[in-house]
Amino acid sequence: MVAAAIAFATAAKADRRVALVIGNSVYRNVSQLPNTINDANVVAALFRSVGFEVVNSRTDLGVLDFKRAMRDFLITAESADIAVVYYAGHGIEVSGTNYLIPVDAKLARDYDVEDEAVALDRIIWALQSVKRLRLILLDACRDNPFVAKLRSVGLRAAAKGGLAKIEDVSADTLVAYAAKAGSVSYDGDGANSPFASALIRNVAERFLKLFDKRHRSGLVVRDRSRRLRASDRRFGPTARC
Repeated sequence: MVAAAIAFATAAKADRRVALVIGNSVYRNVSQLPNTINDANVVAALFRSVGFEVVNSRTDLGVLDFKRAMRDFLITAESADIAVVYYAGHGIEVSGTNYLIPVDAKLARDYDVEDEAVALDRIIWALQSVKRLRLILLDACRDNPFVAKLRSVGLRAAAKGGLAKIEDVSADTLVAYAAKAGSVSYDGDGANSPFASALIRNVAERFLKLFDKRHRSGLVVRDRSRRLRASDRRFGPTARC
């Protein structure tokens, strides 16, 4: 990761750091996710505790509110040195494109994702004006009930569990998943997901080394959820779907 040695607690005071934290739990058309609100709340508190100037925390966003939240954060992040987006909830991959799923999504066909979900590309786009570091944390690959329900239209590839690896991002844009690309992550047995727990435990010490293969965050995620692997060398620990 760019500036991997910098911890939030010791980052330069001149840095303007902003964060958007979203937790989607009460899905209307599939089963709810029990830990996502807890995860969003503790991650938002963490960012505030390490000196983020702006931390926008939102929960249970429908598709319109989700897109508006990203639009508003684009403005917030325009003059930022570091910007972080953390998302906990359902996600899906269709034909190589990753989508985050709002709580009111109605997904009957893969054709519906453009209207009913929020493309990860939209989030990456919203952070383009950030000066130093853009970090997107996706705790979004939990076992996904939408995958089995989607019917494929035309020649598009079928929706898959897990999220796809992102290849084409700039050097100062980093995307972390809670589970290895193409696999699913889990809520865990405690109040928070393994990914959120590892993030909270390690952020003050080495948050910006999240993607370093030797970083303890990856080791904690792997230890606490045996199905998760931190073997993706480029993007580190991957997300819940």
